[in-house]
Amino acid sequence: MATNRITSLFNIKYPLIQAGMIWASGWKLASAVSNAGGLGIIGAGSMYPNVLREHIQKCKKATDKPFAVNVPMLYPNLEEIMEIIIEEGVEIVFTSAGNPKTWTPILKEKGITVVHVVSSVKFALKSEAAGVDAVVAEGFEAGGHNGREETTTFTLIPMVKEKLQIPLIAAGGIATGKGMLAAMILGADAVQIGSRFVASPEASSHQNFKQMVVDAEEGHTQLTLKELAPVRLLKNKFFNDVTELYTKNPSKDELIELLGRARAKKGMFEGDLEEGELEIGQISGLINEIKPAAEIVEEIISDFQKAKEELPTF
Repeated sequence: MATNRITSLFNIKYPLIQAGMIWASGWKLASAVSNAGGLGIIGAGSMYPNVLREHIQKCKKATDKPFAVNVPMLYPNLEEIMEIIIEEGVEIVFTSAGNPKTWTPILKEKGITVVHVVSSVKFALKSEAAGVDAVVAEGFEAGGHNGREETTTFTLIPMVKEKLQIPLIAAGGIATGKGMLAAMILGADAVQIGSRFVASPEASSHQNFKQMVVDAEEGHTQLTLKELAPVRLLKNKFFNDVTELYTKNPSKDELIELLGRARAKKGMFEGDLEEGELEIGQISGLINEIKPAAEIVEEIISDFQKAKEELPTF
């Protein structure tokens, strides 16, 4: 595969990035994807600072290839997390859910490549102005927390591409080589894939959750809790409880009370499929088996090449 702006920026073989998902993206998944030629990302959002340090150290031992850390900017121990990232010599950081202005100059000063995740043209341009090296534009098909604009990937990518000068990574609803090619035709330099990698042995998610992802069909996820932070969930008992509460026109406090604490951990990491918060993308309807991360990368790239060769037959 020819090099492009993203493969050159990250020094990777393929323009394929594994998303830094909470309760899924630990050192095992990140190193497996990086060893397979993509960019693996450790998801710091569900890790205490000391746990993150351990994952970074283990990842460095498991791969000599580049890998990144994803940091939600609303993280309570943000300063400590960033200090660990700098101390451990992490070379690429993806930031999300917050203002990139605060940390981008500090990270760049340390020679770290910075990428920010956005869900709109407006925030893509703000990120570019803040000095980031690339932007991930994520459509609302994606799992987990989403932008309030509810713009789909197919619409968002060309809109961002039209205005942005720096490299663009597409995310949301991509799990196949054909999806990757479509995103790149629309203007993306690379793709970031999350849900597909949840269904891998290396993902730290609970086996029950992985199986539910594999069993999911079209229509089994929905965006909810928009008053708090829009999140795409698999429909289970907890989701039904939220839906039921909405019929009573709840206050924000009532929604917060129902959500409680650590529901995502309970569902995705501990495997409670009834009471847990199960974050996954719409594309889960296309994921039919659990397979090693390296095989997933290989399958996507091979599917991408095949789809590319077949294009002239239209």
